[in-house]
Amino acid sequence: MTDAPALKRRPNNSAIFVCDLQEKFRPVIHEFDKVILTANKVLRAATALNIPTYFTTQNKARLGPVVADLTPHQAAPNCLVPDADKTLFSMWLPELTTKLSPTPTPTAGDGGKGSSQPDIVLLGIESHICITQTALDALRAGHRVYVLADGVSSCNKEEVPIALARLRAEGVTVTTSESWLYEVVGDAGAPEFKQLIGIVKDSLGETRNALQALVPLPSGGAKI
Repeated sequence: MTDAPALKRRPNNSAIFVCDLQEKFRPVIHEFDKVILTANKVLRAATALNIPTYFTTQNKARLGPVVADLTPHQAAPNCLVPDADKTLFSMWLPELTTKLSPTPTPTAGDGGKGSSQPDIVLLGIESHICITQTALDALRAGHRVYVLADGVSSCNKEEVPIALARLRAEGVTVTTSESWLYEVVGDAGAPEFKQLIGIVKDSLGETRNALQALVPLPSGGAKI
């Protein structure tokens, strides 16, 4: 008797939260431009795979809009919230949460039951403030949460590994953008994979640069 094939994760049960990537932060955030490289890649893939995206700004009147590099993604058909301004540090706002899809999707390892809550995927700034508070709020609301280590940063780079270690301890999955994208497609035979692999190949240099800048390997082992 053979085992039943594992049920695969599907992209329509994820939501990408893009946190406060505004021009005023460019000079002060560690390797901000590398965060933008990762955000561009992930958002291109999100459009190709029809994964919903949600953008916030922090005090837009004072800190300005989302960087011009990302504005085309705010107009994409899969972007459900192109600009939710906030003063709260957490992105867990009614403007976003009321637009999350509750559609169940079977996944491997859960007996085929799936989850009625979409996975929340976080990138942006700052790791130890808005990203941390959003991740914790999403966990409390019953979501599985992913933080993309090559897509987050802080003003002081030393804050980042401390924040990511705390989030791991709380139950957040800390991974890389490429790892998550492959996971969400799940099958090289899936029609979505052809779209994904083109974006991955087109972004090889940017992915390497972002990883080297934002996820450096300490001596004696990997950070993630």
